[in-house]
Amino acid sequence: MRSRTTYQRGLFAEFLARMYLRLHGFRIIESRYITGRHTNRAEIDIIARRRNLLLFIEVKNRPTLDLSFSAITPPQIVRLRRAAETYISHIGWRGDARFDVISVSGWRLRWIKNCI
Repeated sequence: MRSRTTYQRGLFAEFLARMYLRLHGFRIIESRYITGRHTNRAEIDIIARRRNLLLFIEVKNRPTLDLSFSAITPPQIVRLRRAAETYISHIGWRGDARFDVISVSGWRLRWIKNCI
């Protein structure tokens, strides 16, 4: 049996996170959204919406659920916020917005709301 690469495991983790959000009533707006390549902007893994709430989701896939949260560095948080601000201004969003993290370890998920 071939082992999956880190990239493939990341794609699978994002897939699980999208399905989990759909089960909770969210509509996936964007997946792997990048603002301005080569401009020190970040990639937002998932952008989802439910009613008047827009979610920006960072998905982390690690061997344990607890290790995922330490993988988000302060410079990455700044880049994610800038990317989200760019997205919000681009679409003219007037509702609420929130940053969440979904940690994936195998088939287990942990959704931490409003944590970035």
